[in-house]
Amino acid sequence: MKSVYTKIVLWSFSSLLISLVAYFLVTQWVTVRSRREIGLVPRFPAFILDETRRSYEAGGAGDAAQFLARVNTAIGARHYVVDSQGRDIVTGEDRSDLLRQAGRLEEHRPSSAGIGVLATADGKYRLIIAGPPPFALWRYFPYYGLILLAIAILCWPLAVNIGAPLRLLAEAVDRFGQGDLSTRLRFQRRDEIGNLATSFDRMADRIETLLVAERRLLQDVSHELRSPLARLSFATELARTAPDRDAAMDRIKKEISRLSEVVATLIEVTRNEGDPSTVRPGTFALDELVRQVVEDCRLESGGDDSRIRLLKADSLNISGNREVMRRAIENVVRNAIYYSPPESGVEVSLDSRSEGARIFVRDYGPGVPDHLLDEIFKPFFRVDDSRTGSTGGLGLGLTIASRAVHLHNGSIRAGNAEPGLMVEIDLPDALAENQPAG
Repeated sequence: MKSVYTKIVLWSFSSLLISLVAYFLVTQWVTVRSRREIGLVPRFPAFILDETRRSYEAGGAGDAAQFLARVNTAIGARHYVVDSQGRDIVTGEDRSDLLRQAGRLEEHRPSSAGIGVLATADGKYRLIIAGPPPFALWRYFPYYGLILLAIAILCWPLAVNIGAPLRLLAEAVDRFGQGDLSTRLRFQRRDEIGNLATSFDRMADRIETLLVAERRLLQDVSHELRSPLARLSFATELARTAPDRDAAMDRIKKEISRLSEVVATLIEVTRNEGDPSTVRPGTFALDELVRQVVEDCRLESGGDDSRIRLLKADSLNISGNREVMRRAIENVVRNAIYYSPPESGVEVSLDSRSEGARIFVRDYGPGVPDHLLDEIFKPFFRVDDSRTGSTGGLGLGLTIASRAVHLHNGSIRAGNAEPGLMVEIDLPDALAENQPAG
């Protein structure tokens, strides 16, 4: 049996049938016992016969009738006393037909019709006791049928209540296994089935997070390695012509180290998104980090100080992961450089606020249509009309920045500065200076 519905219904019906059979057997046994012991006690019929005979011989048929009436009322059975010819001593009716149907009460064996007979020692009188009508099982079949129907009606909702959610769970598992990672059950039940569905939802959330994080890692690696490789290539070219070759080699080593850091950081961001509890924050100087990012981006843009300017950098410390936050700020600044006109610059500032820190990054390019400002933080999104794809970007820079900022409980948004685009990063965990940087 593969259906839970069938199992529940058959189990309930089987239990009911076993109960009914037991009831039938007990009823039959009690009925047989009642037929064998029509009297209250085995010697009670003999007492009734003796008393009826004495009343009849002493006071006639009237006294005998009164005594038998009292006995019939008390016991609930019909009692007749007949003579040796089978004639009723009270009414004079012929009771020979009852005698032929009766069983012997001396042996406690009434007939199948529930009639027993007991004779006096001299055989002159006989007591006939006609008990209740015999138990006819077939008469009760309609009632048992109603019971079965009632049980079936009651069992069906139970089967539906248990079987239907299990079928939904099986379908959800199939869909999830076929690649629909958004499949969830969201049951509100509080029983074992509800607990099972909740466990499935938690498992699905976890697997979806891990799979999405793995996909993002592959995307991010291809995106993030380009800039360090470009700087490394630039430093290599400088090493060929620079008078200070040692400084050029140091720069190459620095960029190689940065490549290793980029890969490690991407893996860390992906792992932290998959399991935020693995984030290990420290305390570091945010202003120093912003200055370092600006300096690195200047080198990437050709070393032109006018290309990127740091307008303001308040002394601030922040609690978080330094390298993850560096990647966030660098992606925003790099994005501004990529898409701003060559003759314009990029402005960066860090302001201290009562609720934390705010970083501004502004370019003087064409900006973004207002209805697409929230879209630029989505993976692979690019505004073709206002920003060209000549740089070869995949549209992941601001996505990585947004994910890193949200890991630090911050927020990031963009707005048109007319001209250009202004990106603002709010970090609520920033602290005023005079605290040691980690």
